[in-house]
Amino acid sequence: MKVSSDISDNSDFSSAAAPDFDNRILLRGNEASVYGALLAGCECFFGYPITPASEIAHTSAYLFPKLGRVFLQAESEIGAINMVFGAAATGKRAMTASSGLGISLKQEGMSYLATCELPAVVVDIMRGGPGLGNIGPEQGDYNQVVKGGGHGNYKCIVLAPFSSQEMCDLTIKAFDLADKYRIPVYVLADGVIGQMLETVTLPDPLPKRPEPGWALAGEHSSSRNFLTSIYLEHDDLERINLNLQEKYANIKRAEQLSESYRAEDAEILLVGYGIVGRIIRTAVDILRKTGIKAGMLRPISLFPFPETEIRRLASGNKDILVVEMSNGQMVDDVKLAVDCKNPISLYTRMGGNVPTVKEVINKSRQIVFARRKLKNLSAAANDQEHQSWQ
Repeated sequence: MKVSSDISDNSDFSSAAAPDFDNRILLRGNEASVYGALLAGCECFFGYPITPASEIAHTSAYLFPKLGRVFLQAESEIGAINMVFGAAATGKRAMTASSGLGISLKQEGMSYLATCELPAVVVDIMRGGPGLGNIGPEQGDYNQVVKGGGHGNYKCIVLAPFSSQEMCDLTIKAFDLADKYRIPVYVLADGVIGQMLETVTLPDPLPKRPEPGWALAGEHSSSRNFLTSIYLEHDDLERINLNLQEKYANIKRAEQLSESYRAEDAEILLVGYGIVGRIIRTAVDILRKTGIKAGMLRPISLFPFPETEIRRLASGNKDILVVEMSNGQMVDDVKLAVDCKNPISLYTRMGGNVPTVKEVINKSRQIVFARRKLKNLSAAANDQEHQSWQ
């Protein structure tokens, strides 16, 4: 696949500065998500800059008009999500991006999108909070994104990349899933992933989507299509909610995504997403060299949560260590996945701090050595009891 030189003729746009290249390019995670959106056929970007997600708006402002697509900087995050709503209602592939407090402002619009079953993609590059917080990386948006931060009984599909490559690939997948299920989809990444500069192999674009039959066209042919999120009759609103819950159940069965690493024979399973997934993968290799059988499970879809794979890998009552850059917002989903049958520990950093490999190794060693000591004490007690009977 060749990338046209007409999007790389500006020396100030460093990630597209080469006049000619094949399908490999050096991109920040934020930039990679824009390339993924364009390859997915995204026609409209509506956004408002906010660190550490601003490169998404900057890159979109440069590339979308060059490809004959719409970029518009909204007056606010609230304006941006409602512009996404309007474009999605007409059948356009639309996207926005923000971080932390900007995502909070979008929640009412997300609830409207979910109720009207409109496909859209939102990229959230998480920063430290609560409040204004800081611009450091964090994972504190998990609850409002995965659990549905607006009012009502809705869900959004949530995909969590751990590299610039996955920022591109999962943004493409987000548009595919959004269309497949008529649902808003989040691409949820921490600030490290958004800012990390890596080589990305650009995949082939998605095929052009036919105009959806449910879309509004502003003419008589689409007058039968009616979108609303207000249902004054209780039974009508309950029926809408039941239909949504059936859709979410289908998504839960069909779309669980995860990556495991050296987990089949593990005595301790390390669980983390985003940049934490890269940290615990390194920790697994080092722990293995010291005689501790560690393994990794990295959730890629946060809704639907990969509970089936976690439950399988956690069989045998093995220890689980959940590592998060938050106050522990994902750990409850891990507990539910294993029906609270496994001993689960939590290690967290907050405020923009990132767990180190050494910290994860030390916590893992504490857990494993405590389990081994308990096992040895139990074995000694059994031996003593057996001897007493003799």
